[in-house]
Amino acid sequence: MFHQGSWWSYIQYDEEQDRPTIDRALLRRVVAYARPYRRLLAVVIGTIVAITLISLVPPLLMRDLLDRAIPAGDMRRVTWLGVGMVAVPLLNGVVGVVQRWASARAGEGMIFDLRTGVYAHLQRMSLGFFTTTRPGELMSRLNSDVVGAQSAVTGTLVSVVSNGMAVVATGVIMLILEWRLTLVAVAILPLFIWPSRRVGRILRRVTRDQMQSNARMNSAMNETLNLSGALLVKLFGRTADEDRRFATHAGSVRDLGVRRALIGRWFFMALGVVSALGTAVVFWLGAVLVIRGELTIGEIVALSAYLAQLYGPLSALSNTRVELATSLVSFERVFEVLDLPHDVAEPVPAVRLAEVAGRVTFEDVSFDYRAATPEGLAYVERLSRRGLADEMTPPVPQVGGRGKAISELSFDVDPGSLVALVGPSGAGKTTVTYLIPRLYDVTTGRVLIDGHDVRTLAFETIARGIGVVTQENYLFHDTIAANLRYSRPDATAAELEAAAKAANIDDFIRGLPEGYDTVVGERGYRLSGGEKQRVAIARVILKDPRILVLDEATSHLDARSEALIKDALERVMAGRTSFVIAHRLSTVLAADRILVLDRGRLVEEGTHDSLLAAQGLYAELFRTQFAAAPS
Repeated sequence: MFHQGSWWSYIQYDEEQDRPTIDRALLRRVVAYARPYRRLLAVVIGTIVAITLISLVPPLLMRDLLDRAIPAGDMRRVTWLGVGMVAVPLLNGVVGVVQRWASARAGEGMIFDLRTGVYAHLQRMSLGFFTTTRPGELMSRLNSDVVGAQSAVTGTLVSVVSNGMAVVATGVIMLILEWRLTLVAVAILPLFIWPSRRVGRILRRVTRDQMQSNARMNSAMNETLNLSGALLVKLFGRTADEDRRFATHAGSVRDLGVRRALIGRWFFMALGVVSALGTAVVFWLGAVLVIRGELTIGEIVALSAYLAQLYGPLSALSNTRVELATSLVSFERVFEVLDLPHDVAEPVPAVRLAEVAGRVTFEDVSFDYRAATPEGLAYVERLSRRGLADEMTPPVPQVGGRGKAISELSFDVDPGSLVALVGPSGAGKTTVTYLIPRLYDVTTGRVLIDGHDVRTLAFETIARGIGVVTQENYLFHDTIAANLRYSRPDATAAELEAAAKAANIDDFIRGLPEGYDTVVGERGYRLSGGEKQRVAIARVILKDPRILVLDEATSHLDARSEALIKDALERVMAGRTSFVIAHRLSTVLAADRILVLDRGRLVEEGTHDSLLAAQGLYAELFRTQFAAAPS
């Protein structure tokens, strides 16, 4: 970190490691986001021109005061010049308010477009993406990076245009007043350029490192300051350890912030010295010309005022490359997310089914998690460090501990059938339930619904036709009614109650002080496991899908909750194609068909009686898992 070496050693290291160029393609893409706000940006530029021209007036008023009004004793002229000196900042202030309004509207509009674009893109990423990406890193991209990108337009753009206009206008009027001193003042311009080029290389890398450190810090907060994380920390007594871990991330952010501030301080000190040098030379030569009678006192005062107006914008323009390089890092990080491919993408054109009958077919399906799981943000971060030379090299996903989950699996299920998925741990049961609603795409083979490959179906058709109740059900920090309506926003109160009754949860809800308006807390933590599961079942009942995918794990529930859920499941499965990861004997006995999986392969299938008679894996599982289980 910063304390490990001198400031100069960091400059040398960064210069060797990172020589950025401002990519024209990136700039064109930024301009594309600014295009919808071109009228507002035109207003900004117009106000910049107005402010620049108005700012040229005060030195001229001062010259007139010193060279004409005072020597002539013209009090009327002195009064009007005084009024002008008050009117100029007032007018500048009014125009500045208009400029701020237009730039804020354009900037906040860009933030909205970028943030909603990134959010919508992430919403369409596959389940595999979220298994390899920390939520805190995504929050950082959506918040701090997007705001940083906005500053590139409302900050850097305004700075470049206003300072450019100021330099041109001030230079022209100085040439008119005294061309020799103006040329001397401009002669030191190369001294402004050299430090900006050197520092720009450094700050770009420091800015990217700072954003990545912020993302890691946000991730640490996200993991430990939610309900589940806080509970885990307390139960294992790891509060002090988490304090230290967070302090490490926060320390990295602190050190990079100090480093960035110091580099900026050195940079502006160098620009200040250059400005002072130029001012001193101009004053000396100006004094010589006044002594010779070639220049008036009013003109030298006006020139000195314009000199400040020249060197200030020149310093800012010299810093433009630095500002642009660092602010574009935010755009790069936002575009990295937007450019992530959707590995499970909606087909174009997509098949839309008016009704889903419920036939499900697996044709020689194989699935490998290593090939199906993207690396998430880790890949784009490595790519940005390597540069574009290796851009065409495809990523090699590394998913520890998980590989080929299903091999050459084939079966065909008639509409309305109840299928029990049985097998030892790691047999591929959950993977089958992931492939039916297309949470992942198969590696080889096809999954079909009503004869259509799921990869050709519209997401809306899949979502409408398939309902899933998982073992660990997620509820939003909202009311019970809002959580139920998540499956069908237009559902009436009567329909909510009917679904809740079918799930055996209506009586419980009515017994709460606020009934259906009761807030369930983060992840539904105010409800018990059985209550959450029955709310999830009611949510699926309200959706009314033709295909159900259920992980009916109830081993952690009390007998009453289990009986209520069993009854609710029997109602929800009636007349629907149902795939159930079986944990109870009653489900196995009720199944029209039992699929026995082992190491990703279908090793047996049939009814309970036929599989028992075969004395294979199912018979063994029955004796060890189901025989003593409650029915």
